[in-house]
Amino acid sequence: MPDPAAGLPPRFLRTAEAARFLSLSGRTLEKHRTYGTGPTYRKIGGRVVYAVEDLKAWADRGAKTSTSDPGVGTVLPAKPHMAALPVHAARFRR
Repeated sequence: MPDPAAGLPPRFLRTAEAARFLSLSGRTLEKHRTYGTGPTYRKIGGRVVYAVEDLKAWADRGAKTSTSDPGVGTVLPAKPHMAALPVHAARFRR
């Protein structure tokens, strides 16, 4: 019986593959994950994986048509942001 998933592109990517998909370094994607500013990820066992659809959706949040276009969202840089911190952590940041 043939494998129905044979020949299909991978649905989930590990951190290094996801970073290449987004043209980022693996370390930058790890920082995004730490600060809560990156794409949605999943933990399967001890492994972090990203769905291709989630990577595309995250990148699409930064889509613009011109420099004056406010767009529909913002892709934040990989650093701590008050809006991205959990409520209990934001209280103690200065």
